[in-house]
Amino acid sequence: MITVPKYPGGKDLLEDKVVVVTAAAGTGIGSAAAKRCLEEGARVLISDRHERRLAETAEELGVPGVPCDVTREEDVQHLIDTAVEHYGRLDVLVNNAGLGGTCSLLDMTDDEWSRVLDVTLTGTFRATRAALRRFAEQNTGGAIVNNASVLGWRAQEGQAHYAAAKAGVMALTRCAAVDAAPYDVRVNAVAPTLAMHANLAKVTTDELLAELTAREVSGRAAQPWEVANVMVFLASEYSSYLTGEVVSVSAQHA
Repeated sequence: MITVPKYPGGKDLLEDKVVVVTAAAGTGIGSAAAKRCLEEGARVLISDRHERRLAETAEELGVPGVPCDVTREEDVQHLIDTAVEHYGRLDVLVNNAGLGGTCSLLDMTDDEWSRVLDVTLTGTFRATRAALRRFAEQNTGGAIVNNASVLGWRAQEGQAHYAAAKAGVMALTRCAAVDAAPYDVRVNAVAPTLAMHANLAKVTTDELLAELTAREVSGRAAQPWEVANVMVFLASEYSSYLTGEVVSVSAQHA
């Protein structure tokens, strides 16, 4: 029988840490990450480009919400500045913003390619750069956790733009870790495949969901909070000697 494990209680793994989570509105991994960080004792600020959903999620979690489009440098800088103004410093950045879609490479337009890369890869770069500059100024260490995907390792029909972007996030994670090390900042990533939530179900066919689920040895999709748990680990001192790594939260590495 397929069972979902019990939702974990907080252990103060991020006690008093200031955490910023991008693309945290709604029901997916971002909002789950924000919730788990709160439960682990963090002080959290969330962002998203969808202002209505951001306001709803911020109210639900009881945290500040800052509208942010990661394709706009001024929005990203404003997000980091606001977190520091509100809480006094920055300790952790969770880069969750990403844009998907399904399209054959034969039919893909330059605009479709560029939009996915700009949000998913370049957006992660912009936020990482802004956070690292702040960490360097603070000189108090820190952590960055990026959301990659198993598609950064393997192929899937219609996913050339998304897979290329997520492979780029993996490479960015490794290289950023080297640049960040002198400032005692760790940079890691998670690589999930299928974290089931309401919004995903609306934009993904039943056939694809069934196919991806069948590939998992557990016989089920992950819950968003299960991916968030790994993000919490990477943000915490329990991963103090781990940097430049991509942790697969899936059985679909290859």
